[in-house]
Amino acid sequence: MWFKNTTVLRLVSLGQRIDALAGALGKQEFSSCGSSDFAASGWVPPRADGSLVHVVGQQVLLTFCIEKKVLPGAVVKDALAARAADVEARQGFKVGRRQLKELKEEVTRELLPKAFVTRSKTAVWIDQVNNLIFIDALGSKVDIIVTALFRSIDQLAATQLHCNLSPAAAMTDWLASDEAPSYFTVDQDAELKDSREGKSTVKFANHRLDVAGLGHHLADGKRCTQLAMTWEDRVSFVLTSNLALKKIKALDVIKEQAKDNSEDRESRFESDFVLMTGELSKLMAGLIDALGGEVPAQRARQQHEEEALLAAA
Repeated sequence: MWFKNTTVLRLVSLGQRIDALAGALGKQEFSSCGSSDFAASGWVPPRADGSLVHVVGQQVLLTFCIEKKVLPGAVVKDALAARAADVEARQGFKVGRRQLKELKEEVTRELLPKAFVTRSKTAVWIDQVNNLIFIDALGSKVDIIVTALFRSIDQLAATQLHCNLSPAAAMTDWLASDEAPSYFTVDQDAELKDSREGKSTVKFANHRLDVAGLGHHLADGKRCTQLAMTWEDRVSFVLTSNLALKKIKALDVIKEQAKDNSEDRESRFESDFVLMTGELSKLMAGLIDALGGEVPAQRARQQHEEEALLAAA
């Protein structure tokens, strides 16, 4: 198993022993949608028939499940049109806006038990060695999972991860100087964005990212907001301006190591998890170092406010 993306939090305190964690998560254990529910979410075992908490050494794996019902808009529209026509025929005048809204709610409730159901599972890795939480997601899903973590684990203390150099400033400098940080190389994909009004964006794919090709964009004030990189020829990824990693891929040297693992399904899962956690924890340590080291939460808030003012200027 390998994370495809990751958002990383600083773990201040887990607040309880690992052997009590499954009980805490059980307060929000997943239960599928009822007939009248639009969505359901909760914790599920990372391994089939296993515990809600999978532990290997000091690395902890959790899985959060989100289930949603999907009603195609065209189906609702057709059913609503038929219902409205029937009501108009019975009452002798056209359905008004408010009545139409009520009819739509009525039709939706009736169709809900027949809706398509989609289900997604997201891995959450708690690194007790380096005190980090890795979530295999980006954007709004992260907010949902973080909220679930705090609701399930009463004494949990975790914050956003901030470094002395903002990723955007550092990535822009690496491109401008044609020099990647130690143990990293810059690949061929990038996104440059103008912070001024209009916010023009330039994206490069499979393009040599050197000063000759990027110089006029950088001179014009554009900052790098996404940059494809490789760590020690072992893992490739795209670094974003909010310190998240996208498109994470294990490269050939790691794939060769994985081939040597046992073919037993359970053993393979264990060894792959150990391999992934070992590689990504080292990558993250190197990235934090490349960004000038971590900063305390209070200073991070001040830095964020200054960057927001700069972007608005």
